[in-house]
Amino acid sequence: MSAGKTLLDSLAVAGQGGGGMAAYTHLEYWQILAAACFVLVAGAFSLIYRLRLERDLALGALLAFIQLSLMGYLLTAIFALDSLWVVLAMYTATAFFATRLARRKVTTKGVPITLPTFLAMATTCFFLTSLVSGVIMPAHPWWEPRYFIPVGGMIAGNSMNALSIALERFFSELRLRRSEVEASLCLGASPAEASREMFRVALRAGMINAVNALMGAGLVSLPGMMTGQILAGVPPVQAVRYQIVIMLILTAAAALSSFAALTLVRRRCFTPGASLVRLG
Repeated sequence: MSAGKTLLDSLAVAGQGGGGMAAYTHLEYWQILAAACFVLVAGAFSLIYRLRLERDLALGALLAFIQLSLMGYLLTAIFALDSLWVVLAMYTATAFFATRLARRKVTTKGVPITLPTFLAMATTCFFLTSLVSGVIMPAHPWWEPRYFIPVGGMIAGNSMNALSIALERFFSELRLRRSEVEASLCLGASPAEASREMFRVALRAGMINAVNALMGAGLVSLPGMMTGQILAGVPPVQAVRYQIVIMLILTAAAALSSFAALTLVRRRCFTPGASLVRLG
């Protein structure tokens, strides 16, 4: 299987040159409904231990079914259109919703972070996705929807989690060590110098999940993309190669998005007079 084939092409030809491996199993809606019974297990725990999660579990399962089903039809239409502008619009929407979800995970209200988070998310993820789809795999053209959208979605989702953790940790450190920061500012330190240690701790927190995923891949877990390709019939060696590329790029995404978001947000934590703002 050549590197120039798209991800969906590789799935479509599963079994060719793969040692006689079977193609993917076509799932019907009744099989999906049967799998929905597994949610009842979580619901049983909620009822037994009075967790009060029954409504959220039911609503979450329903929303997942509806949203993912609609996304399947939407992606089919986007792949058929094969338009750069449609791909960019889809990617912008992905970055926007990822930013909103990341913002909701950050409890601090005293600093406006929506725009900096969106800029960090959109720029770093677009750069890394373009690098993967245009250089490493490579796709022709570089914005090939079958590459750009799935890879971009994985990168955006990973970046969302990383930068939300990093920002929450940064604000937490600033609140806990406010007196230390203010003392440094009084002694003539710049805002960047006064918050350097908090920045370092937050950046590490944003990257730690990606690092742990790298260390546990293969021995502890089979990552999602690799598992999906194997279930679809792609030879395991090829699935592993794709997964290695994705995991390495996700690690870079966690680092770059966290760094960019922290850099932009840190400027808003201090007044023009170099005083630490009040953090809600």
